[in-house]
Amino acid sequence: MSQSSEQRPGVEVTREGGVATLRLTRPEAMNSLDVATKEALRDAVREVADDTSVRCVVLTGSGRAFCVGQDLKEHIGLLAEGAESLFRTVPEHYNPTVLALATMPKPVVAAVNGVAAGAGASLALASDYRLVADTAGFNLAFAGIALSCDTGVSWTLPRIVGRAKAIELLYEPRTIPADEALELGLASRVVPAAELEDTVHELAHRLAQGPTQAYAAIRRSVEYSSTHALPESLAHEAEMMTFTGGTQDHRDAVEAFVAKRKPVFHGR
Repeated sequence: MSQSSEQRPGVEVTREGGVATLRLTRPEAMNSLDVATKEALRDAVREVADDTSVRCVVLTGSGRAFCVGQDLKEHIGLLAEGAESLFRTVPEHYNPTVLALATMPKPVVAAVNGVAAGAGASLALASDYRLVADTAGFNLAFAGIALSCDTGVSWTLPRIVGRAKAIELLYEPRTIPADEALELGLASRVVPAAELEDTVHELAHRLAQGPTQAYAAIRRSVEYSSTHALPESLAHEAEMMTFTGGTQDHRDAVEAFVAKRKPVFHGR
């Protein structure tokens, strides 16, 4: 299985067997997001979203953190300067990154290797799966520095934990340990830290060998139904069934079922 790796400012992009792994590489800064890293991450997420050879995306961190959000050392300098760029970072960096992450036509797995705080937690919550090390945790840290919330968490968090709990977690930020995160639904699965990499690898490569077009349609259907009434959602489901019913993967899977053999999916 061939592998390629590319280093960008604060982000390493690795491709292997249909899986693209985006790894934040600022462990000395808890993978906090300075401008260079935000730009590199945004561009990398967009690229793997559009790359049809990539059939599953993994987002993770290096060192002891997943991502603690905004780089506050850089932030305070920009704040002191009154830099206009400070107020452009949400629409220019965070919004396009999380939108591409949440809507790309393929599965996304967050491998939460350590604390995920602020925008880091938001990025994890926009993923389909959140595999969390038992030593990791989440912190919706925004109010702790007198800021509103961003990177889509006002949309994702209430849909995971409900409005009342979302408000509580945002008003009173604290580190939510892995076991509680699992109970709340913030984590999809908690695994021993030493097993996280292997567990993520197995899941990501299994998804990459699956019916990618069907996964994309399921993603779109679930998102669509969250903001539409039942009649519209049913109509959209019908459209997605028509679309996936015309794919090569569907035809191959039906033939395999009739022949009582395991289907091989090509993502087409």
